[in-house]
Amino acid sequence: MRRFVPSGPLSLRLGNQVFDVTARALVMGILNRTKDSFFAPAATYDLDAFFARAEQLVNEGADLLDVGGVKAGPGEEVTAAEELDRVVPVVAELHRRFDIPISVDTWRATVAKACFAEGAVVGNDISGFADPEYLAVAAAAEATVVATHIRLRPRVADPSPHYDDVTLAVRDFLIERRGRAEAAGVARDRIILDAGFDLGKTAAHSLTLLRDSVVLAELGSPLLLSASNKTFLGVMFDLPVTERREVSLASSAVGIMGGGRILRVHDVAGTVRVRDTLATLLEASYD
Repeated sequence: MRRFVPSGPLSLRLGNQVFDVTARALVMGILNRTKDSFFAPAATYDLDAFFARAEQLVNEGADLLDVGGVKAGPGEEVTAAEELDRVVPVVAELHRRFDIPISVDTWRATVAKACFAEGAVVGNDISGFADPEYLAVAAAAEATVVATHIRLRPRVADPSPHYDDVTLAVRDFLIERRGRAEAAGVARDRIILDAGFDLGKTAAHSLTLLRDSVVLAELGSPLLLSASNKTFLGVMFDLPVTERREVSLASSAVGIMGGGRILRVHDVAGTVRVRDTLATLLEASYD
């Protein structure tokens, strides 16, 4: 695969902080306040467990935290009221406890708005801005948004997706969604792109997109990679979800080389080591 070579400086604004992501990737730690997450279901639904996990991720070097109250795949209905109850109080408490950016993983504008009011600075929307109010809410809060490719919509099974060229289809979709965000008033340096591994894709599609990360990174916006413990890795290596740590770390390395600049992961400590080791190896000079 081709290594990503930035054409110029690349910055990302998260709240009132600006991060130089030209060459250095940020590590986003996953915090699921769900009862049916695909990885370790309900492990951090309990508040004590949730905040203990948050402290662990921060201590391990997370650059930002991503809080979700509803899993992406099919499952039991979670109303907007229940999602608000799950995520808004914990976002407020995370903002009080830790001096790092907080992201809310939601496709509902009402949930995003409430979380922005409590200190979240990123709206991680896997629906591709399906809620017509989402971008207006983000722009009003001066929040960063994640534009994610999905073929149908969250929580809906998509067992037989077809693309003539998955990389081209995802690229064009993300260009259009970025334009939509800018038109709504979201600044370019507050827009992140995400290929959406496993979201309306076969394992082969997701693998192709990981290998083609450079194509999406060359669009000129920070690229988020969410490969951690994903189904396509399980299919490729015939591994259950609890045994995908090493392949997830390898995927992060491949993603960084391809231009991934935000790594959304479960294993923060391991990913930080991979990121920093790659930086040392790539920057080392020899006499």
